[in-house]
Amino acid sequence: MEKQFRLNLKKNKLKFSVTVTLKKDVLDPQGKVVQNTLVNMGMSNLKNIRQGKHFEIEVDENDTEVAQKKIDEMCKKLLVNLIIEDYKINKI
Repeated sequence: MEKQFRLNLKKNKLKFSVTVTLKKDVLDPQGKVVQNTLVNMGMSNLKNIRQGKHFEIEVDENDTEVAQKKIDEMCKKLLVNLIIEDYKINKI
């Protein structure tokens, strides 16, 4: 019985990756500092670096569509500043 319970718990978990990046038109001073530092370290062929955030989120849900909607809601309510950031959700 315990083993079946643990198997069911494992089955109901879905994992998603959320990548948050600054919108294309938003300046990225942190990315610029990293880029300049790397160029100063001799990596002169570096063209551009933009900084972002990455989240891995596991939810207790067995319906992928429902889980994805929950993740999207999390992004819109807390994880992403929709004014200056874009985000992408991927199931992993």
